Amino acid sequence: MNIRYDKASDRAVATRCTQVDGIVDPPPDKSIAQRAALLAAIGDGTSRLVNFPSSADPQSTLRCLRQLGIAIEKDGEDILVRGKGLDGFSAPDAPLDCGNSGTTMRLIAGLLAGQKFGSVLTGDASLRSRPMERIAAPLRKMGARIALDTGCAPLRIERGPRLHGMNYRLPMPSAQVKSCVLLAGLRAKGRTTVIETLPSRDHTERMLNLAPREAEGDRHISVEGTMSVPARAWTVPNDFSAAAFFMVAGAAAPHGAILLRKVGLNPTRSALIGVLEEMGARIRIANREESGGEPVGDLHIEASPLRGVRVDGARIPLMIDEIPILAVAGALATGRTEIRDARELRFKETDRIGAMAENLRRLGATVEEFDDGLAVEGPAALHGNVVESRRDHRVAMAMAVAGLMADGETIIEGASCAAVSFPNYWETLASVAS
Repeated sequence: MNIRYDKASDRAVATRCTQVDGIVDPPPDKSIAQRAALLAAIGDGTSRLVNFPSSADPQSTLRCLRQLGIAIEKDGEDILVRGKGLDGFSAPDAPLDCGNSGTTMRLIAGLLAGQKFGSVLTGDASLRSRPMERIAAPLRKMGARIALDTGCAPLRIERGPRLHGMNYRLPMPSAQVKSCVLLAGLRAKGRTTVIETLPSRDHTERMLNLAPREAEGDRHISVEGTMSVPARAWTVPNDFSAAAFFMVAGAAAPHGAILLRKVGLNPTRSALIGVLEEMGARIRIANREESGGEPVGDLHIEASPLRGVRVDGARIPLMIDEIPILAVAGALATGRTEIRDARELRFKETDRIGAMAENLRRLGATVEEFDDGLAVEGPAALHGNVVESRRDHRVAMAMAVAGLMADGETIIEGASCAAVSFPNYWETLASVAS
C-alpha cells in the first residue's frame, strides 16, 4: 500500500507509486453546499439539500443555523431546511462556533448584520487568526455595528438599524467578501452592487439568479433589498477542489488513468484544467450536464509528462484553492513553474505559500518564495521526509501526492485535517495509487 493513515499518531505515510488508476467520486462541493444551506434558511418554506457533504465546514454552517432557530433534519440521504424568510432568525443563546470555516463566518455575518439582536461569531484558533476586517469594513459602510479583536474573530455584531444599500468595489478578488455583501444586501434598503475588477467564484450570484453587468471592464453584481428567496431543491455537485489532487496525481504518475465523476465545472472554479493542459496533461471531459445551475461533468486524466508554466493575474482567483497542488505539479514538471499574484494564500487556514515552500524543500525541491507566490524548478528528484500539514487540509492532501512521487517514505504530520473537505481522502487515495 502506497498510502496509509494512522489515527493514533495522526500521521499519513506515502511511498512512491508506479501508477494512479481507478474511479473516484469526490465529495460534494462544500462552498456550494454552505451557500445552499444559508439560502435555504432565509428561503420562504422548506428546501431540500441533495448530496450535502458530511465534511466539517458545511456541518459548521448547519450548526450555526440551528442556533439561529432554523429547523434542519435528515430525510434519508437528504437534508431538509425549514426556511423562515429574510427576517426569521432568532437571537442565539451563545456565540456561533464556525469551527475552521471562513466561508461560514464571512457569509453568515452578512445575514446577521443589521439584525434586531446581537451575535458573536467565533471559531477555532486557525479561524480566529484569519483577517475579518475585509468583511467588517463594507458591512460598516452599510450601517452595521461590528467589533473585532485586532482585525480578527471573535466578530461581534451589535443590534443595529436596517442596513442601506451601496456600491462596493472589491479591493481584491474575494468570493467570500462579495457573497457577504450581497447577502447583507438582501436585507438592506435599496440596491446593493458589488463591483469586481477581476472575476471570482460566482456561486452566490448563480444561486440567486443575479445577472452580472459588464461596464468599463468591470463586473457589476446587484441585489435588491426587496428580493425574496424561494424554497427549492439544491443538488450539490462534487467538489472540483477535491478532485484537483487526483487530477495532478493522475497526470504526474508514471502510468495509469483516472476517472473523476460528476465534478463541478464552474468556469470561475476550474481554471486548473486549462493550466494542467498547458503543462501537457491529457484531460477529457465527458457527460456534461447542469445541476442546480452549475455545470457538471466527468473528468478523465491520463498519465503524461508535464512541463513548467507561469500562472498569475486573472487566473489566480479562479484556482486559488488549487495552488498548493499546482506547486506539487510544478516540482514534478520539466522546467520552471512560477505562481504570482497569490498573496491571498498567506491568509488561509495557514500561510499556504510558506507551508508549501517549506515542505517541498524538505522533499528536495528547489523553491523560490515571493511575497505573492513561489517558483519551483523541476523535475525535482524528490525524496521522503517528514512534512507538516500545519493543520491545513489542502497542504496535507497536496503533500500526500508529492509523497507518491518521492523515493522513500514521506510522513505527513497532522493528517486528520484532510477531513475538513474530504473525510475519506486517505482511503480514497490509497485505493487508486499502486
